[in-house]
Amino acid sequence: MVVRQKLPVIANVCNGFIRLVPMPELAKALWMPTDERITQSRMNQFAKRVNKSADLHAWSVAQPSEFWSQVWDECGVIGHKGDRAFVPNSAGTPISTAKFFPDAQLSVVQNFLRKSGTAHGANEALVAIDEIGARRSRTWNELSLRVAAIAGSLKQLGVVAGDRVAAWLPNSIEAVEIMLGAASLGAVFSSASPDFGANGVTDRFGQIEPKVLVAVDGYRYNGKDFDCLERLTEIRTGLPTLVATVLVSNMSVGEHSRDGLLDYEKFVSSGLLSPVAPQRFGFDHPWYVLYSSGTTGVPKCIVHRTGGVLIQHMKEHQLHCDLGQDDRVMYFTTTGWMMWNWLVSVLVSGATAVLFDGAPTMPNTDRLFDIVDSEKITLLGVSAKYIDSVRKAGIEPRASHNLQSLRTICSTGSPLSPEGFDWVYTSVKQDVHLSSISGGTDLCACFVGGDPTRPIYRGEIQGPMLGMASDAVSDEDDRYKSLFDQPGVAGELVCRQPFPSTPLGFWNDGRDGAPDPMQPGPKYLSAYFERIPGMWAQGDFASWTEHHGMVIHGRSDTTLNPGGVRIGTAEITRVVEQHPGVLESLVFGQEIDNDVRIVLLVRFAQGMTLTDELIGDIKSRIRVACTPRHVPGLVVEVSDLPRTRSNKLVELALADAVNGRPVRNSEAIANPECIWQIVETLKSQR
Repeated sequence: MVVRQKLPVIANVCNGFIRLVPMPELAKALWMPTDERITQSRMNQFAKRVNKSADLHAWSVAQPSEFWSQVWDECGVIGHKGDRAFVPNSAGTPISTAKFFPDAQLSVVQNFLRKSGTAHGANEALVAIDEIGARRSRTWNELSLRVAAIAGSLKQLGVVAGDRVAAWLPNSIEAVEIMLGAASLGAVFSSASPDFGANGVTDRFGQIEPKVLVAVDGYRYNGKDFDCLERLTEIRTGLPTLVATVLVSNMSVGEHSRDGLLDYEKFVSSGLLSPVAPQRFGFDHPWYVLYSSGTTGVPKCIVHRTGGVLIQHMKEHQLHCDLGQDDRVMYFTTTGWMMWNWLVSVLVSGATAVLFDGAPTMPNTDRLFDIVDSEKITLLGVSAKYIDSVRKAGIEPRASHNLQSLRTICSTGSPLSPEGFDWVYTSVKQDVHLSSISGGTDLCACFVGGDPTRPIYRGEIQGPMLGMASDAVSDEDDRYKSLFDQPGVAGELVCRQPFPSTPLGFWNDGRDGAPDPMQPGPKYLSAYFERIPGMWAQGDFASWTEHHGMVIHGRSDTTLNPGGVRIGTAEITRVVEQHPGVLESLVFGQEIDNDVRIVLLVRFAQGMTLTDELIGDIKSRIRVACTPRHVPGLVVEVSDLPRTRSNKLVELALADAVNGRPVRNSEAIANPECIWQIVETLKSQR
């Protein structure tokens, strides 16, 4: 018997109660899974095993202890589970203080390398492909051996559980190896991509005080080689806690001294004589530090717990993406985006991770689809911006490529336009599961996403992820009413109940520095819990659909999201205001053509005016200090900027006005006429 998820009963979670709402007859879908595909899917098999079918999501949020215990078993987490799967938070405390698997002991490394030493050990675990087509790989057995050696070398340097190991690396095999080597010892891993400037790297890594830095000497992007060694000297100076810097030789770059740098391959070899087996730690032991967008200063350091991220990724990969040990997965990402962490976790499910580094349009616009065919990719992950760009370029992979292996396409980073959905099904492949997903760096997982047993509708994310009480709520009053019964009405995206991958907290957000999940710091509480009491507020606008799917409409806070890359406004304004002629500046996102354009407004000192030369200088400063993604698409000179009565610059109200939304908190703005002057100015700047 097929357990059909085509016409499910959806759980409407409101004020702690679960309402089951039968779905109406549906409009024509872009894609409908076949009976065979439904029957064979992990989602269907899981629903049958737990004796749930139409109400699977309702059960997953109504019975969190039973659900997460079943996910542990179904997805095959290696470790000691313990007797308790869920301990709810106390009344009046944030949902982040709930505990999942408080008695568990596990190692992410044992879970990642489960196929080493088996009959599959000689198969490829990792494949790395660069822009010019060079291909490298690691088998499961090779990866296991090198990870143990790296752990041994790190131990020789004095790295112990809780120390930080940082990687300034491209999307490469070395990044995965270092992460697993650090995790073997219980060290906390953090990464940034090499296109970050020195300030961007030290703003992040400097806060967590790493003991070891692994860096690359250079990288190639869009046909150009970039030298990293000069920036590395500045970065090392800004990280005084380093006891060692390990250098990965990626290409021949300029003449620079490499004194004081350990060669990566020699570093690995030195640990072969004293390899270290992975240790097990508690479910809440810190694994990753990821970085929020710096909207009010330097980026916040989000500390993620080992078990929470691991079990979320296993659930999302195996149930929502239908991944198994024969799959091959490529996600176009960098090590500075949480999708890198999500990508490498496919190893836990026995799948092969294909790591691509470079421009996705080199040497041709459909390069990623070339790799789909050559590497037999079964799941391809891209940003919504990528889909939009290749759609506009007019490429037709369906006509030029085989794509027989391709079963799933994931899209995230920003809302995927309805036209993007159309393009996938008309120009790529008709029989493919287009899984539009949305979550964030904040949870290193997803709130809403795909379901291989349900139909897909144009412009819609299929629904909430299992175990996630995701909702869109109205903020017109203090009741924060669910908008489930008002399709198309946008509200705040929230999660009403605890979930395993809530962060431990922000690094240095408290008196003693380290995060304490039972006593969360003020910045952490302010970021997610104070605006809407009793819920997690993600900072996105979202609405339900008639099919009980969801549409994400963009950010409801000041975070920028051009091309799906989250950027903090303060990272840009801090650089701009170092210019001697700039009095103050303001940055916001303008929504244009299914993307976000970064707009920089600048107020100059008397006697200065904006010229092409000055625009070039400002953009160059931003590119060098931050990344090319931070460079504004438009720079505009203004005589004044909107501000509150206490003289604080106003970003949200201006972004709302420019993007056609109602202006929030207008009564607190001292000079509201300034907003409308800027709106009129930008109308002529499209």
